[in-house]
Amino acid sequence: MENNKRIFEKYIELDSPEEALSLLGACSCHGDLVERALSVDCDTTADGMLVRGSDRRKVDAAIRVFERLHDLCRDGTPVTEQLVRYLLDAALDDTFSEAELFTPDLICVNAKGKPVLSKTTGQKKYIDAIRQHELTFAIGPAGTGKTYLAVAMAVKAFRNHDVSRIILTRPAVEAGENLGFLPGDLQNKVDPYMRPLYDSLNDLMGFDQYHRHLERGEIEVSPLAYMRGRTLDDAFIILDEAQNCTSEQMKMFLTRIGYNARAVVTGDITQIDLPKSTHSGLASAADLLKDVEGIKSIELTERDVVRNPLVQRIIRAYEKAVAKRSKNQREGYKR
Repeated sequence: MENNKRIFEKYIELDSPEEALSLLGACSCHGDLVERALSVDCDTTADGMLVRGSDRRKVDAAIRVFERLHDLCRDGTPVTEQLVRYLLDAALDDTFSEAELFTPDLICVNAKGKPVLSKTTGQKKYIDAIRQHELTFAIGPAGTGKTYLAVAMAVKAFRNHDVSRIILTRPAVEAGENLGFLPGDLQNKVDPYMRPLYDSLNDLMGFDQYHRHLERGEIEVSPLAYMRGRTLDDAFIILDEAQNCTSEQMKMFLTRIGYNARAVVTGDITQIDLPKSTHSGLASAADLLKDVEGIKSIELTERDVVRNPLVQRIIRAYEKAVAKRSKNQREGYKR
């Protein structure tokens, strides 16, 4: 019976064996991803690539993925494992028409000379929002690049002399651990909360350059409480982990924004570390201000996760559990 199964084939023509290598990756790692995800076989020929499989739709999807990768490769975009996975997820979720329009957007170059690019459609919308609006809210799960991309845009604005300083802040709220009895002064106790911001700046600027600007006061990394009473002019301001702000703290921060300032507020409303009786100010502020001129709210999803693919699967598992729990609660109310 298996031998009688119909096999569908499609062919994509390439200009050179080097193009096939770029698409398939070293040791055909990208080709293996496509084969496993879509249950197809990918073979190179003298002047192209042949895709074969028993499901016509999956063969068509594989060809669309390779054709899009081919177009991006011709435009000089490096084909990475993350990009291949992103296009495959879109093909499997029937959202490929949107992903097909995606072109990685160069933001800046990091301290090691590597380009920092937007890697998904959601990330590109996020970057465009920061460029076009004075205040941007970015809400989404871990691993979607909310913080890193905001810091990259801040570094770019600083390098271009669009602003004279970068201010990074986050609320010092403990994620289940009590740091109050750690040894050291106040700065030593606060540093663990700020570590992700330090890491992003070090990666983008380099340790020496980052600390030189820090000593000059051109870069400031501090807890949200230190923002009270200030007016922040000519600055790129980032409020990270904003789901741990109260409504009062959020209002305080937003009213610090001065002239020639750009602000980005990031957070994940599924990971709130505030006491259960305290309402997070992030979601309410994004909703309250969504129609205000100069403000844009962007929602990132698990499709925009650019960490280990395992993170996507973890997020989806949690979302299913939450949906199941909500369904059970609704059915319980009906009874």
